[in-house]
Amino acid sequence: MSLAFQVLSGAAVESVVPDLARLRVTVFRDWPYLYEGSLDYERKYLAKYIKLPRATIVIAKDGDAIVGASTALPLTDSEAELRKPFVDAGIDPMDVYYYGESVLLAEYRGQGAGVRFFVEREKRARELGFKLATFCGVVRPKDHPARPADYVPLDAFWTKRGFTPRGDLTASFEWRDLGDTAPTAKPMAFWTKDLAKA
Repeated sequence: MSLAFQVLSGAAVESVVPDLARLRVTVFRDWPYLYEGSLDYERKYLAKYIKLPRATIVIAKDGDAIVGASTALPLTDSEAELRKPFVDAGIDPMDVYYYGESVLLAEYRGQGAGVRFFVEREKRARELGFKLATFCGVVRPKDHPARPADYVPLDAFWTKRGFTPRGDLTASFEWRDLGDTAPTAKPMAFWTKDLAKA
């Protein structure tokens, strides 16, 4: 399977929002997110990227089908919960480009899409003049009953991309896990990359 990649921003995002919403709902049901999402919420979430000229969506396509996507935007355009840890640590959010979620259908993993998502977002961050790139990942207990026996954390992959875990930068987000009746808070751990040094 040969994948083609496109980097979208602004009005170009609008035409792919329905497909991206469906993709995100599908992939986020998997470990470690276990997210009970909705198409309506995802469409509204993605719509903001149309209005943010410095936001980026990288899509992976197999023919005409979108099978993967990755988002990024200035930290100043993201949620207050994401900005606060940086402000508290004395890091100017104006300097930070935030890498949002990456989603890829399971059958397309292991073909380099994950690397390409990072490459394209970093390229965009540098073009826009940002000094720091960051993302955060959900922290699940190692003994969580839904954790697959063969699950391999992505820490080594992220380290190879030049990112460093930041124990001083943490956040919390709420969502409803599969099978749950109410949302619960999830700890999120940040990783950063100094674009001035790379």
